[in-house]
Amino acid sequence: MTEHEEQQVRIELARLRQEHRDLDAAIAAMVALGSGDTIQIQRLKKRKLVLKDRIQFLEDQIVPDIIA
Repeated sequence: MTEHEEQQVRIELARLRQEHRDLDAAIAAMVALGSGDTIQIQRLKKRKLVLKDRIQFLEDQIVPDIIA
């Protein structure tokens, strides 16, 4: 992976992590206020899991798992 590609991956990681945190805050607020319906909260949680998987994939690309 070139330096430019790694930089692009790091930028994407930062964006995805921020979106993940935002979703976490939104879900917590909806649950605390009881304002969100169950389906909406489930959709946000599913999106959060998709983001987590994508974040893990990109992190693995930057730091490959090397078996000693």
